[in-house]
Amino acid sequence: MCNLYKLKNAPAEIAALFSVQTGTATNAGGEVYPGYPGLVIANGKLETMAWGFPFAQKSKRTGEPLKPRPVNNARTDKLDGFFWRHSFAERRCLIPLNAWAEAEGPKGGKTRTWQSLPDTEVFAVAGIWRDSDEWGRCYSMIMTDAAGPSAEVHNRMPVILQPESYETWQEGSPEAAGALCQPFNGNLVIDRTSDAWTRR
Repeated sequence: MCNLYKLKNAPAEIAALFSVQTGTATNAGGEVYPGYPGLVIANGKLETMAWGFPFAQKSKRTGEPLKPRPVNNARTDKLDGFFWRHSFAERRCLIPLNAWAEAEGPKGGKTRTWQSLPDTEVFAVAGIWRDSDEWGRCYSMIMTDAAGPSAEVHNRMPVILQPESYETWQEGSPEAAGALCQPFNGNLVIDRTSDAWTRR
């Protein structure tokens, strides 16, 4: 599952690439982690939201509330569940990115493997969003089964959307949007690095 991606382009550049207004967008940092702000395209605007739907937790020892956990990935086979279904039906968004990363290697020595589209600086993957009491507006990335080169890295990958399907994903019926939740079989750039997955 994707727990790290990068987007190094400025909000104004992203807004121009996707022909949307800048909205509430602010610089969100080059690397995006769960629980941190990222840029999404929703309702015709580029906005800054927190990556992950808040999931309430309680201490097993004391029963006291803990800091919510960001649920930053939504599996395609779970979109009809209570946690996701209203957002999928009513609030779908585009998540622009340069590449996403998965961890590879032995426990304690995992490194970052980046995946991206060839000859495409910025592309979009499928997302859903909602308002939350904890973090304001937040979003989650839609994940499907991995295919092609991506399957050699991890068993799941983001739903990559083609430009001609952006409108259907955002404005179409849930059935039409669901039909887009397919593994990507095109070419990918796989960049296996020596960078530690966890940076201290």
